[in-house]
Amino acid sequence: MSKEDQLRKALDGGIVAIVRSPDSALLVDACRALADGGVTTVEITMTVPNALDVLRQVRQTLGDRLLLGAGTVLDPETARAVLLAGAEFIVAPTVNLEVIRLCQRYDKLVMPGAFTPTEILAAWEAGADIVKVFPAEVLGPPFFKAVRGPLPQIRLMPTGGVDLTTAAAFLKAGACCLGVGSQLVDPKLVAERNFGRIRELAGQYVEVVNRTREEMRK
Repeated sequence: MSKEDQLRKALDGGIVAIVRSPDSALLVDACRALADGGVTTVEITMTVPNALDVLRQVRQTLGDRLLLGAGTVLDPETARAVLLAGAEFIVAPTVNLEVIRLCQRYDKLVMPGAFTPTEILAAWEAGADIVKVFPAEVLGPPFFKAVRGPLPQIRLMPTGGVDLTTAAAFLKAGACCLGVGSQLVDPKLVAERNFGRIRELAGQYVEVVNRTREEMRK
């Protein structure tokens, strides 16, 4: 799949599920539950124990069912390691120009994190495919609407504070897709092996995205 196709898959799906858990042994099953619920883009954070092994296992087990990425990537050394482990895109909490350049070198999607309009524009001009606005709960949907005024060309993804009650508002304010963490993949649900609930939640988020986009097209 080309980089352009991967970007389209992430945008069309509308949800980037953020998988963060202290128990790495159950994360393949958690990712399978997400895929079964209709979520097609998943980010494994580097805060997960043995994260590189988890990336390899998810990639081997689920293959093309998921667009698989790595999150909390802070430096180019980690970025290269996760790409070699099978990650197809990289997400960071901050703007690290070396990480962005490395992703461009290998023609991989990159979603750096930014907070202010200056950081957002700097990330975009450096080559970000999507700019992750984090922590979005501090700013809220009105911030996205305001920033999209002077910067309509930038694809923005809120992360932090996105749940079933706020998802539609972020989309209507101009978010291109939504980064959803523990509200979707709750570490407690993983520990309890309650993958049915994760699958159910995944379906609910997908439904919100589809319904909201349909309303916006009217």
